[in-house]
Amino acid sequence: MKGKLHTTLQEHRTRAGLTQEELARKVGVTRQTVIAIEKGNYAPSVALALTLAKVLRVPVETLFTI
Repeated sequence: MKGKLHTTLQEHRTRAGLTQEELARKVGVTRQTVIAIEKGNYAPSVALALTLAKVLRVPVETLFTI
């Protein structure tokens, strides 16, 4: 059974003082991808999830749960 992805990406992004566009640029995706991840409509690849965590300086487990 697949669970919906829950994310705290928006909270951590704003805490880091980054716009969606700035975060997207730093991790190499579009702003639309960041929006979709923040809404829980898109599950990032493991590589992208790790990159987001690294840029935001938090453990990946802090950003995503099922």
